[in-house]
Amino acid sequence: MPEQKPTQQEKHNLKIEILEQVAALATSGFGLVAALAWNEAIKAFFTTFFPQPGGNLLVLFSYALFITTLVVIITVQLGRAVNLAKKQLSQDKK
Repeated sequence: MPEQKPTQQEKHNLKIEILEQVAALATSGFGLVAALAWNEAIKAFFTTFFPQPGGNLLVLFSYALFITTLVVIITVQLGRAVNLAKKQLSQDKK
């Protein structure tokens, strides 16, 4: 029994699915980095009320804010890139 080759539509759908999955995984990874940064900042905030040797509170909050801003910018740009790629793939299909 001969193997069936994927159709152009199936290839198109696979490319879109791969792009969506890569974007979702990257976004999840960046979200984890932001969450960990905020976790450290919040922990440091509470340790100021119960002093112990450790990091600088202002530095940790600055780091968390920087990481969050960076993640938002990257996520928005990644979403735009995926949408642009989807449009191009749709046009190529026609």
